[in-house]
Amino acid sequence: MEITIDIEDPMPLFTQLVEQIKSAVINSKIKPGDSLPSIRQLANDLELNSKTVAKAYKLLERDLVIQSKGYRGTFVHPHAIVNSKVDLNAEVLAQLNNAISACKTAGVTDSEIRIAFSSAMNSNNN
Repeated sequence: MEITIDIEDPMPLFTQLVEQIKSAVINSKIKPGDSLPSIRQLANDLELNSKTVAKAYKLLERDLVIQSKGYRGTFVHPHAIVNSKVDLNAEVLAQLNNAISACKTAGVTDSEIRIAFSSAMNSNNN
């Protein structure tokens, strides 16, 4: 599996990494059960901050594309192929669009929606 990061790309570096690993899974360049480099090793190989790689790995683990087995390492999840095809961002965007449409139908202004969204985000971060 070859990963290339483009620092000129407006897409965040961790997102580039997530997308490339998912693509490698979908295209069978890496298979369920295969081991992945450690966060430190991949960060060194790609000349990235280890926190960037850790964030990508955390998202991939959340999406059940990879799984950490403690000191034994990180591996491609048994259901990674199916899980790599799920786009949580698209799902969240669809839900937000539905909520915004419902608010606008009820006569809520864009400004009120923004304020409510910000308030909801702040109350859920605590």
